[in-house]
Amino acid sequence: MTSSTPLSSAPASGMRDFLPGVVGLRDWAAAAILRTYQQFGFTRIETPALEHINLLRKGEGGENLALIFEVLKRGDKLDRELQGDSINRSELADLGLRFDLTVPLVRFYAHNQGNLPTPLKAIQLGPVWRAESPQQGRYRQFTQCDIDIIGVKSEIAEMELIQATAAALLELGFKDFTVRINDRRILTELAQFCEFSEDRFEAVFIALDKLDKIGIEGVRKELHAVSHSGEATDKLIDILTKLIGEEDFLQLRHALPSTICPDTFGCLKNVIDGISQLSNGAYSIKFDPTLVRGMGYYTGMIFEISNPGYTHSIAGGGRYDKMIGKLAGRDTPACGFSIGFERIIAILSDKGFKPPSTVPKIALICEPDRDSLSEVMAAAEKLRGDGSIVSILPRKKDMRKQLDALVAQEFGHYCTFRPDNLEVKPLSAGKA
Repeated sequence: MTSSTPLSSAPASGMRDFLPGVVGLRDWAAAAILRTYQQFGFTRIETPALEHINLLRKGEGGENLALIFEVLKRGDKLDRELQGDSINRSELADLGLRFDLTVPLVRFYAHNQGNLPTPLKAIQLGPVWRAESPQQGRYRQFTQCDIDIIGVKSEIAEMELIQATAAALLELGFKDFTVRINDRRILTELAQFCEFSEDRFEAVFIALDKLDKIGIEGVRKELHAVSHSGEATDKLIDILTKLIGEEDFLQLRHALPSTICPDTFGCLKNVIDGISQLSNGAYSIKFDPTLVRGMGYYTGMIFEISNPGYTHSIAGGGRYDKMIGKLAGRDTPACGFSIGFERIIAILSDKGFKPPSTVPKIALICEPDRDSLSEVMAAAEKLRGDGSIVSILPRKKDMRKQLDALVAQEFGHYCTFRPDNLEVKPLSAGKA
């Protein structure tokens, strides 16, 4: 007699099932975002879940490169790799699941640019996968929502991305959020001014990115802990001390080294002034010279949106002018903004938000053993004539409990089937 371990009904680690109510919220949010982005002239594209592994490994995705779900070669290709005394693990996979939507977009543009408009204003909404250690708020599959503008060198691209993303968040009911903006060129020139070793710049930026969490002394300790130059660290800390708590753009500019290119500040000011006027006070935008963002492919402006009462940003992006050239053979200006879809869904859920609906949802209750099913189907079709949502349900013994359950399922009306009289009644808890 053999025994076997029963199969678990739980989803794989780091994955989730979504109940109907959650799916309804996600669908509503996605539709609102897409509708808003389309008003700004963006059009939707799709890329495959799987990409060539070499593309993903060279995608400048920062720490995400260690989190790729790799897909083994198959058949004879895998057999050949497994033969011999030694196995090169890096050669066992030829595909991988995408870990973001930017790397696939770059590949998409390089492959299809002859058939695409200039500029390309793209929307992407879909799942991505990262081999995270599962924990609260971190999943191995989650949805990303991106807009990108390819082919525009001017800062009008940044302005339009910020305005469209802010409009989408306002449409979802978010307000009083803050757009924080910086430029990677400022960070690079700041590191150069402080005389950090050029090959250590990214390590400096990583420490700087933690400023809001560990404070200025925490940044100092972190830089000392990884053996950065003491003089360079002291220079940086002196500048950060002047920056902390200051919000005025001109004061922040004067607190930074005068060696930083004035054109960079000019572009930033254009964006800040323009968005400030467009926001009409519904949200704010401010220069934050300590904003870093982790992706190594950023070349210019970077931005994040923070929401009152929450520590994590709800959107982020930036300019990546050098990335497409690595595949297309020539540099092409590109800039993108991504809404943290999972985070906004979590916030809406925390607030108990229910998607608004103007379409009546009717339960047509029948008795299958008594009623003519063809007549029931015809009655349901008649009720759908005005666009109503109609669901046919068999009557239960306890009608009161059944109606209460329908209220919980967000039905607004019900109709007890009668061949000669379809009376639609409003539905409320406890009504039999």
